[in-house]
Amino acid sequence: MALIRILVDGYSLLHSWPELAPGAARHSEQARDALVERLQYYQDANGTPVTVFFDGTCAQRKPENNSSQAVEVLFSSGGQTADDLIERAAHRFQAYGEVLVVTDDFAVRETVGAFNGLVASCANFIRRIGQQQTELQETLNRHNRAERSSFRRRY
Repeated sequence: MALIRILVDGYSLLHSWPELAPGAARHSEQARDALVERLQYYQDANGTPVTVFFDGTCAQRKPENNSSQAVEVLFSSGGQTADDLIERAAHRFQAYGEVLVVTDDFAVRETVGAFNGLVASCANFIRRIGQQQTELQETLNRHNRAERSSFRRRY
């Protein structure tokens, strides 16, 4: 089965990625926005839709669900946690293909793994994003060199 969606525990990933939004509190709007922006770049490069979940009770102000088609942003509401939403979404998507859950929460990883869902630690996912960014930059550099060479031959 093909990977159909990546489900991200937003605050878990933010706590594992101090280089993202340096100086910003991990539960701040600035940190959340930086994470969503980075996930949008990742999605643009690999094409797999991403849903990032945040605990709504941790947000410092009333969060808006600013979602694009490629990166969906969801906040939990009263009586729910982001973990609850991730587990439920992973289970529901199971019928459509493989889902990758990114979290450092061992309980969520065990629950998702129990119904054969794919899980990744935040550190591994951060490395994957870095590798993809490096590969994309190398591809762009090769393309630009080829275009410069082609331009010089024509003129």
